Amino acid sequence: MAKPMDEGEGKMKKLRSSWQIILLLFLFLFFTFPILLLIIKSFSTGWSFPHFFPQQITFRGWQVLATDPKLVEAIYTTVIIAVSVVVINIVLSLPVAKGLSHYQFKGKTVLETILLLPILVPSLTIAMGLHLTMIRLGLSDRIIGVILIHMLPTLPYSIRMFKAGFDQLGTKWEEQARTIGVSNIHVFWTVTLPMLTPNIRSVTLLTYVISLSQYALTAIIGGGMVTTLPMIYYPFFSSADETVVATFSIIFALLPIAFLVILELLIQIYVRFVRRY
Repeated sequence: MAKPMDEGEGKMKKLRSSWQIILLLFLFLFFTFPILLLIIKSFSTGWSFPHFFPQQITFRGWQVLATDPKLVEAIYTTVIIAVSVVVINIVLSLPVAKGLSHYQFKGKTVLETILLLPILVPSLTIAMGLHLTMIRLGLSDRIIGVILIHMLPTLPYSIRMFKAGFDQLGTKWEEQARTIGVSNIHVFWTVTLPMLTPNIRSVTLLTYVISLSQYALTAIIGGGMVTTLPMIYYPFFSSADETVVATFSIIFALLPIAFLVILELLIQIYVRFVRRY
């Protein structure tokens, strides 16, 4: 009786492995095929149905962007704004999320609702009202104003994601560390922060991507004086030149990928440092 059962279990395992391979292959093609298509499009022209291969290989798309004087400045400005938004989000959302997770106080529900308003209310509606305030404060048409307005669609998500992390973490780990005389700052750097690494990774990447893709908010507050990649990307996107659009899309996609690689390196360095310390 045991032998037929073993054969049946073996068949089930093979079937599961086959489905897993098919699923992984599908996911691989689903995510990589559009990227491969963009790469081919950026080096070709005249590729249309029913042709299976590009009719002409060209570097014209890359040459057009290389000769654009605003491209390098736009990349620099975009990265500075996005990284600044990420840092400010982490600094502000960590204490707020911990307070909402670990403490009970009057008005907590009201405060959570207020913090969620930028998600519930369209950002453009709030941005139009804040635009007048920023003009009076001298923050309009400046990078600092764009950084602050990018906090509008990113900070609520950061708070919610960190709050979920603190809810799962609880207070027992910090309490155990304090019982052996460890200071609050030391507990934060060596216990709390390493255990929130998955949340930090998610918040950082999400915040960076949201800031990177902002067009309307940057246009309203930046007033055309702050040039980011979306500001010069959309005019190219509205053109009929698919080669240039594909080339620009690759550059646009490389920024979050490069940021993710750097982020992972920094996290690994930090985790190793904490373990040694």
